[in-house]
Amino acid sequence: MSVKTAVVTGAGSGVGRACALGLLADGWRVVLTGRRTAPLEETATLAPERDRDRAVAVSSDITEQEAVDDLFAAVEDRFGRLDLLFNNAADTMPYTATEDVSVEDWHRVMDSIATGTFLCSRAAFRMMKRQSPQGGRIINNGAPSAQAPRPDSIAFTAAKHAVAGLTRSLSLDGRRYNISCGQIDIGNVTPHDRPQPAVRQPDGSLRTEPTMDIGHVVDMVRTMAALPAGVNIQSVLLMPSSMPYIGRG
Repeated sequence: MSVKTAVVTGAGSGVGRACALGLLADGWRVVLTGRRTAPLEETATLAPERDRDRAVAVSSDITEQEAVDDLFAAVEDRFGRLDLLFNNAADTMPYTATEDVSVEDWHRVMDSIATGTFLCSRAAFRMMKRQSPQGGRIINNGAPSAQAPRPDSIAFTAAKHAVAGLTRSLSLDGRRYNISCGQIDIGNVTPHDRPQPAVRQPDGSLRTEPTMDIGHVVDMVRTMAALPAGVNIQSVLLMPSSMPYIGRG
């Protein structure tokens, strides 16, 4: 069986890094992409030696159309096809009152999440449509905030709403080409490099909320990626059971 090829955005840290390593462990060839080369190469070195030759670091700014087109052209030239895209990259900003959000921060967050997801999905869609055999899978990293927002997070919330719309449109438009698109909304994950931060609550207070190990996220992405063609997890919310989401607000 030939090795399948995946592209993971934001693969230099956090969820992107962990999921890229999980896919490598499952035998995927993984193109690690992000703005900076050094963290991508570090991700590759964290894989067991047996998997490292299937990790390929390619720096790219997913908010720039030309950079995205160059990235996917390089994937096609080198590997001939694309089987999976995990749209994970995102810029965030501190909790900020709506009236104080700058246009610059709005565009930075929206471009990294909504525009980046669109540009990468468009490039992947084109490639998956023309390759033989036709088809592939796109997984988008959404957020619980798209359904139940946190206070003072208007840019992030709007961007994740856009991702939900992109997921549905890609899923619909991909039917005729055997392209599946699903979304994973990820709750609080235990940080490995810092204390768990307190999170703004609807009453204005700050509270340290329950978290889950990132390994559960990796397992879910691996499950979604391993589904056979024609089968899709359209949307899944993965979170700590005691996280204040149901009834938030």
